Amino acid sequence: MSSLKQDLIASIRNIPDYPKPGVMFRDITTMLGNARSFRRAIDELVHPFAGQKVDKIAGIEARGFILGGAMAHQMSSGFVPIRKKGKLPHDTVRIAYSLEYGVDEMEMHRDALQPGEKVILVDDLIATGGTAEAATKLLQQMGAEIVAACFVIDLPELGGRKKLEALGVNVLTLVEFDGH
Repeated sequence: MSSLKQDLIASIRNIPDYPKPGVMFRDITTMLGNARSFRRAIDELVHPFAGQKVDKIAGIEARGFILGGAMAHQMSSGFVPIRKKGKLPHDTVRIAYSLEYGVDEMEMHRDALQPGEKVILVDDLIATGGTAEAATKLLQQMGAEIVAACFVIDLPELGGRKKLEALGVNVLTLVEFDGH
């Protein structure tokens, strides 16, 4: 295992039985609070796109905002927040998606990007992929060219990466964890 992966894994807090029994929550706030780990994670997320023109970074609420803002700054790109329904103040476009126990909606401002703009989607973790899949479809609906979807953590046995790849999206993750 590379020293980057070892450092990132060591900087991520594991919280058993949260938000419900049997779930191992992967908390990146400890990684964000460690300047070296945070910087290394952002560097690794942007490195594959060095020299490419990326118009926007789209971050999924809420940890995707932190990662996406840092990526956008480093890449001299704009930032697009993708939020839960009702949180954005201007004219929005919305998509419904399934959760484990129901349906939710996410939205972005209608004028957040122009058709054909190159966009990287980012969030902290991909598990089942439902949220990332919905965000991808929302961006595609707006005419974005999705360069990649980036995540610090992948829980591969839950199949989220495969959902995005089935949509033709290149997926970049920094570390994998077993179990959920």
